[in-house]
Parts: sequence; structure tokens; C-alpha cells
Amino acid sequence: MPRIDVTRATVKCVTKPEQTPTEWTVLAVRLPAEPSRHRVAVWRELRRAGALSLGQGVWALPATPAFEQGLDRAVARAIELVERADGDVLICDAVPRGDAMIAELEARYTDEREAEWVEFLAECAKFEHEIAKEIRIKKFTAAELDEEEQNLDRLRRWFRELRTRDLFGAPSQPDAEHRLKECSERLDDYAQQVFEHGAST
Repeated sequence: MPRIDVTRATVKCVTKPEQTPTEWTVLAVRLPAEPSRHRVAVWRELRRAGALSLGQGVWALPATPAFEQGLDRAVARAIELVERADGDVLICDAVPRGDAMIAELEARYTDEREAEWVEFLAECAKFEHEIAKEIRIKKFTAAELDEEEQNLDRLRRWFRELRTRDLFGAPSQPDAEHRLKECSERLDDYAQQVFEHGAST
């Protein structure tokens, strides 16, 4: 068997490949000033997709494989809304120039995701507070359990959406995952008490 020499340079090449800068899809949207509902509709759609506002009518979305489905859907929906309003949209793919611009765009995008995670954490706290209140007042009903299960399902869906958009890893994402698990545990505990209350009556 021939001998294979693995040099330090070879290891460096295999274990630390050169990173390719993230491509961004940039949308420049132009809409009539009135009626304003069209601008609001486009704004809401792009924000829902996690688009980063770069200025009036200019938006950017990371064009990564993990985000491809969400990106295509958001762009298609934005185009539909713009055309319905007799506006126009210019779409192009772009790569930030230089490491500083790459870092700036990623930081701005991540700041917006962090704000969403903070909002999510606040909703988790409300959920836990509500469960604690029901236990405190001994409201162990099937109807209340159903309602809290729906609330937890909503948090889970929201978490999945946020995690899909959070491509660069906002600081609060691990906390949010842990908090969602705690919410699930709180609901399991409440469900057990509802069951025990029903069995004893």
C-alpha cells in the first residue's frame, strides 16, 4: 500500500476551507404614494420573511440554501403585491464588498433577529405566568388545558419560523430554545394535574 503523507498544509485545507461570503438578494421596490395600503402590504410581507431594510424601498435577504424556500416565497409574494399596486421592483443578487461590509450586513440582520427572539422570550414568560395562575387558582379544566395547548403550539410554530430566519445565530436563540422546553414541561405538569383532578371527581 503506498504511503500517504498528510502535511500541516493539507490538514489546514481540509479542516478550514475558505468561507464563501453570503450572497444577498436585493429588492428595490417602487410604489405609488397612494393608496398607502400597498406599501404597507409589501412592508409587512418582507418583514415577515426577515428582510433587512437598507433604505427607502430597498430590502436585502440572505440567499443561502437553508433559507432558499423562504426567500423564493417572499420574493414571489412581494412581486405579486408590487404588480397589483402598479409599481415595479428590481431584483438582483449581490455580494458585500470586503469583510467589513459582510460583517455589517450580517450584524444588522442578526440585530433584527435578536429583537424577534426577545419578543419570543417575553411571550414564553407570559405563557408560564398563565400556567402558574391556573394552578394557583386551581382551574383544572379540560377547556383550559386545550387553550394552553394551542398557545404552546403557536409558540412552537413561531420558534421554528424564527430559527429558520436566524441564519447567523442571534445571542438569544439558545435561551429561546431552552425556554420553549421549559414551557412544554410546565404544560405537561399542568396536564397531569388536570388529569388527576378529573380522576378524583
